[in-house]
Amino acid sequence: MAYLPHTSADREAMLARLCIDRVDALFDDIPPVARLKQPLNLPSGLSEWELMDVMAHKASENRSLDDWVSFLGFGYYDRYVPYAVDALSSRGEFATAYTPYQAELSQGTLAAIFEYQTMIASLTAMAAAQASLYDGASSAAEAALLAMAYTGRRTVALAKTLHPEVRQVVATYVRGHGGAVITEDHPRSVGLEESAALIWPYPDVMGSVEELPRAIEAAHAQGGLAVSYCDPVALALLTPPGALGADIAVGEGQALGNSPHYGGPGLGFFAVQDPLIRRMPGRLVGIAYDDRGRRGLVLTLQAREQHIRREKAVSNVCSNHSLNALRAAIYLSLVGPYGLRDIAQLSVNKAHYLRDQLLAIDGITPAQPGPVLYEFAVKVPGPVADLNRWLFDRGILGGADLGCWDSDWAGCWQLAVTERRTREEIDRLAKEVRAWMSR
Repeated sequence: MAYLPHTSADREAMLARLCIDRVDALFDDIPPVARLKQPLNLPSGLSEWELMDVMAHKASENRSLDDWVSFLGFGYYDRYVPYAVDALSSRGEFATAYTPYQAELSQGTLAAIFEYQTMIASLTAMAAAQASLYDGASSAAEAALLAMAYTGRRTVALAKTLHPEVRQVVATYVRGHGGAVITEDHPRSVGLEESAALIWPYPDVMGSVEELPRAIEAAHAQGGLAVSYCDPVALALLTPPGALGADIAVGEGQALGNSPHYGGPGLGFFAVQDPLIRRMPGRLVGIAYDDRGRRGLVLTLQAREQHIRREKAVSNVCSNHSLNALRAAIYLSLVGPYGLRDIAQLSVNKAHYLRDQLLAIDGITPAQPGPVLYEFAVKVPGPVADLNRWLFDRGILGGADLGCWDSDWAGCWQLAVTERRTREEIDRLAKEVRAWMSR
């Protein structure tokens, strides 16, 4: 746009203040040989309305989840976000708040974080939760580092059915601290004798929810920590990991009031049992009282300097995803515990309706036996990529092609069904799958 906020008089006054008479003098310190000798090869400028027309045209080329029917999950989910979440989280006192180190000026921000922590601790049945991490993968990685420091062991065991990208992030963190990861198919086969922790998904990428109790038992039998990588919405229906004996519960909180947004920004939650509270990474908001007995909220247990001690620090994470955590807290407050359970149950009912339809098609079989919730995998007789392209051309985002991450999963198609999907949309997907199978 040809819009400049300063008038000629403004610019002359600034140059006079700097004791120079031309703008070029600001660049005298740049050697002449490094200066551009001709104008940049750029198109001419546009007027405001011309630019708006161009941007509107480009925006029309995009498609959002309001335009497509999505059955894609695999870590990020198309769940309904009440409009109140946007309205409240965009208020100025939240959107402009800075790091709350000066507690007396940050009571509102600290209160919001404290409420988020309380909700996550309740949802996971853990003693305490911290203020959030960057995403689910980094929360799993921080759990691995905590376990290594706590046990003195240098190996971390990962379930093969843990999200493959989470496994990659954990491996990167662990290798950077001189450790190694091992990957196992089943908790009974895990070589945990030298492992600091076993990280097990709940549910796993195939949708199974059966193995977590056995994984916790296997980890504890060998002196390691049991880490549950869990879906927070699923915990509205499942026995929470803390009640099963897990030491740490981590996961991705995007489904709690945050839109997918091209896969981010996410929200990593992190909760622990009592013995590990002082070893948690990042921030923890707690309650304190002054000499008059007045209650206040503060960052507690870790001084700010904790986060600049490098290898001696509990963790070098010194921030959190406050806005995403705020949205999660608002969302959980709006839906409440019974509402979250209803959302999860509605998703389960719809997922089982779709699963039954797909398994009734000749050639499609379950990828893994056992109970599932609202995410499941089936095996299809043909390239999953071809099926997804067929659906994409018809305005449907199909499921994840698990074979992209592991050759053992070739032909496995993982789908997610949230409360947003209608019977008509589910029937339409099943119809298109039948058409693809009979093409």
